[in-house]
Amino acid sequence: MTDTPARLLHLLSLLQTPREWPGSELAERLSVSPRTIRRDIDRLRDLGYPVEATLGAVGGYRLVAGTAMPPLLLDDEEAVAIAVGLRAGAGHAIEGVEEASVRALAKLEQVLPARLRHRVSTLQNATIPLTRGDGATVAPATLTALAGAVTGREKLRFGYRAGDGAETKRLVEPYRLVSTGHRWYLVAYDLGREDWRTFRVDRVSDPLATGARFAPRELPAGDAAQLLARSMARSQPELDLDVSFEAPAGFVTARLPSHLAPDPTGPAACRLRARTADSVEWLALRLALVDVPFTVHGPEPLRAHVEGLAGRLAAAVPARG
Repeated sequence: MTDTPARLLHLLSLLQTPREWPGSELAERLSVSPRTIRRDIDRLRDLGYPVEATLGAVGGYRLVAGTAMPPLLLDDEEAVAIAVGLRAGAGHAIEGVEEASVRALAKLEQVLPARLRHRVSTLQNATIPLTRGDGATVAPATLTALAGAVTGREKLRFGYRAGDGAETKRLVEPYRLVSTGHRWYLVAYDLGREDWRTFRVDRVSDPLATGARFAPRELPAGDAAQLLARSMARSQPELDLDVSFEAPAGFVTARLPSHLAPDPTGPAACRLRARTADSVEWLALRLALVDVPFTVHGPEPLRAHVEGLAGRLAAAVPARG
């Protein structure tokens, strides 16, 4: 193999297999001399790939963990698996999956060949994800379009549906995507309103990067997450949550978001006291999904909603005659 770039890519592909490769076997695989293999290993090291050599009569090479993340070579199956996994996680704003995963998905889908993009879509369409939130799912294509505009600093057009159902068209300078654990939000400067705004991504439709670049503005104060928190506090009053569970604290904690952590009140009981800006509708669903007996001590809006929900669920299953 006389084409040096192609040979380096082939060599890198072999080294990414988790094993040690004798220099003689690499030379045979690539149809070159052991001396050429040594030179190619040095080239890979210069590019940031941490290739470790072992001493001995035969000697060998293997790729090890380094201080930086160099580019990876993925075969078709690996690329499809990663894309499907990132789509599933990003589409439901799973807690702990942050903007970095969406940026990774945007980069991967940008370079996926058409045949692999079709396989990814087919696999995802044939899969029913298990969600833990309130069902506010997001199309991965929407997330990647927003992430691309954020990274490329391109002005963005999209349709937006407000909480009261009003439909508007927006032109914004996208700043950051922020996940709250059960929803994605876009923090952006709204050019039509001449002010900073936050948008629920599940209410965004037909996002289109215009190609027009912009210089990022400074946020009024803090970072994007703090701006979102202030915006949510204005639109959704905080609630003083007080709920007791007939189950160990560890069991309940594992089934609730990290910002809702109960304290133990006994070996098989715990109580959750927290201030939250979550909606009563979402809180009622999350409490029910813990799947243990619980009592809502407050606030009153949540008590009323849970009582009404219980009545509707009971009425949905008429007594058997």
